[in-house]
Amino acid sequence: MNASPHTEISRRSFIKTSAAGLAATGLTPALLRAAQQGAPKKIPIGLQLYSVRHQCAKDLKGVLEAVGKMGYQGVEFAGYYGKSAEELRKMMDANNLLCCGTHTGLETLLGDYLDKTIAFNKTLGNKYLIVPGLPHARTRTRQAWLDTAKLFNEIADKVKDKDMRVGYHAHGGDFKKFGDQTAWDLFFSNAKPEVVMQLDIGNCMGGGGDPVAILKKFPGRATTIHLKEHGGSKYAVIGEGDAKWKEIFALCEAGGTQWYIVEHERGGPDPVGDVKRCLEALRKMGK
Repeated sequence: MNASPHTEISRRSFIKTSAAGLAATGLTPALLRAAQQGAPKKIPIGLQLYSVRHQCAKDLKGVLEAVGKMGYQGVEFAGYYGKSAEELRKMMDANNLLCCGTHTGLETLLGDYLDKTIAFNKTLGNKYLIVPGLPHARTRTRQAWLDTAKLFNEIADKVKDKDMRVGYHAHGGDFKKFGDQTAWDLFFSNAKPEVVMQLDIGNCMGGGGDPVAILKKFPGRATTIHLKEHGGSKYAVIGEGDAKWKEIFALCEAGGTQWYIVEHERGGPDPVGDVKRCLEALRKMGK
């Protein structure tokens, strides 16, 4: 689910920047107006628990306690480690953590299973039902992507009155080209605005995509976004690789992103320490 030397940018200085300066970052006129109306709210930072999945499997309670103490405000699940929704909610509440999403297989959003998934997530206090990936993404046809967009639109309609959103998370295979259009472009050009575009910065770059260009093309669609480094040293955390964080943050903050979600998959010897370093780096950037 992978980031660059950064230039610190505060929200005050961002708002004071001239329209011409903002335009240079590629913000659309609508986003320029939104940025000039006042400082955007500070976007909370969550952690995708897949980053520390092996530690969660051994001691989920201890991991959530550590994550809360680090200063993360939420967690996104990718598996529940045999716990009930009630047990998970109790552990989150004890550590002042919100649920900022769940990665749930597409099959859990279909047929009779959907009601169970909604009930489980309501207990967690989560509204973002994010499909983490699709099988055989690199070999899917253009028509298959169009059909999948239609299916997500149908699911979005079903969960809307439950105050929930369905979304799709980026992997490298999603940036396969069909002519001059990527599968990601094809999918989100045909998915309703209600379908969350959970861009993963590292995965996008690893698949040959340009996250800055995507955020410009689909303003307001990245309701939640995965912050993951790409490039840099073997164990590089956010801010130590090649991602253009200044531009990414400006686009997210003008475009209504509700959660920044850290995901770190570098396979270092200390995953818990690595996600702490990621958060510390973001704080140094003013996030």
